Amino acid sequence: MKKFNLTFLFALFFSLTQAQQSNDTLWTFNGQASVNFSQVSFSNWVAGGKNSVSGVGIFNINANYKKDRISWENTLKSGYGLLKEGDSEVVKSEDKLELNTKYGVQSKNNENIYYSTFANFNTQFAPGYNYPDTDNKISGWLAPAYLTVATGIDYQPSDRFSLFVSALSGKFTVVTDEELSNEGAFGVDPGEKFRAELGATVKSELKTPVVKNVDLTTSLTLFSNYLDNPQNIDVNWDALLNMKINDYLSANLMTTLIYDHDILVPIDDEGNKGRRIQLKQLFGVGLSYNF
Repeated sequence: MKKFNLTFLFALFFSLTQAQQSNDTLWTFNGQASVNFSQVSFSNWVAGGKNSVSGVGIFNINANYKKDRISWENTLKSGYGLLKEGDSEVVKSEDKLELNTKYGVQSKNNENIYYSTFANFNTQFAPGYNYPDTDNKISGWLAPAYLTVATGIDYQPSDRFSLFVSALSGKFTVVTDEELSNEGAFGVDPGEKFRAELGATVKSELKTPVVKNVDLTTSLTLFSNYLDNPQNIDVNWDALLNMKINDYLSANLMTTLIYDHDILVPIDDEGNKGRRIQLKQLFGVGLSYNF
């Protein structure tokens, strides 16, 4: 499966590169690859502590097409990290695969308005566990996977900001793992591997410099299911603060906040689950290459 994931990423990278090279006047192409490391070691340290080493790899691509009134934006965001602490086994510290595409036609009456169709696909590479329990998976490849497709109006007053509003959107949840499916994980009915929702979507994106060599990229997605408790809004908020040290060194602060009323997360060692806000924070310093 890992070989398939890598093949898929390289195939997408190659196809986007070829498309950009075939017509440089229509495509803009950029991205970032970075590897962040951290390490702590103690020897006869009376204050106490635990040895640890971690590494996170991040690979992002943007490929945008623009011609006349046509706009087509494509984004790949991926990351994977591992952590080894003391004598404990290696655990995941980051695991993300996200694809976004948005196709729009500019309004004849307002150059800041686009009539757009948006799609987002989100999953992970490897199984996840409620550590230190590594016998029972709580997630995996395509377990879950989320696909959101929406049609609506996209407001783009500048290259830095966009606001997409859709009153007609579908959200599809996939759980391919048999055990998780039987548990009814991630909102699917027990034994089922697929769930469809119909609702409304709002998505905003902001890319802006904060100070010199410090840039902020953030996106917020909200979804309401018309057919089941529409007042329970699904929230997905990503933020990336990139601090450039020089051409090859950078520091990154990444946060993700998720709330989904249909997802029950472990809340204690007794196996009980409940609805909670999910929050992830990752800070790293390491090698970075922008292209």
